[in-house]
Amino acid sequence: MNIIRTSIEGVVIVEPRLFRDARGYFFESFSQREFGEKVRAVNFVQDNESRSTCGVLRGLHFQRPPHAQSKLVRCVRGAVLDVAVDIRRGSPTYGRHVAVELTEDNHLQLFIPRGFAHGFAVLSEEAVFQYKCDDYYAPEAEDGIAWDDPSLGIDWRIPEEKIILSEKDRRRPRLSDAEGVFEYGADVCLR
Repeated sequence: MNIIRTSIEGVVIVEPRLFRDARGYFFESFSQREFGEKVRAVNFVQDNESRSTCGVLRGLHFQRPPHAQSKLVRCVRGAVLDVAVDIRRGSPTYGRHVAVELTEDNHLQLFIPRGFAHGFAVLSEEAVFQYKCDDYYAPEAEDGIAWDDPSLGIDWRIPEEKIILSEKDRRRPRLSDAEGVFEYGADVCLR
């Protein structure tokens, strides 16, 4: 796998090595050993999958400590714009984001460490999205920030009138009003 560093330390793009021939292709989507050597040690404990239609925007979500989650995400059908926002107060990149188009054709994955909010918008007619998490879903720790917070400056690449949100995501606070954000330097990265 090839690791591409982004403008925010810890958030990386994982580009798999594809082997193509007349039959199609093969690639290793995850190797714990190689990921640990090239990115960092991680122990994924839960895999999730969602299917969404064009215009669906899921996010920006995170889980508060002690149930914070790192995620390794990918789109296996269609295309999404995937976004990670630094919500670690005191971080030199607090409030900044990384946005990457993940598609069934480019096979890219995005690693989002703990201390970040995560969301994605579906750019294709339909998308199937998979993600690995290093902690279990904990409804009591579920939180989020507003997808359209102007201070974040995220271009979701979908006209606002075509965005489809859950009721919960419609009511999320702006980052400046959020209470569940992390402190920079706090030990939320590994268990």
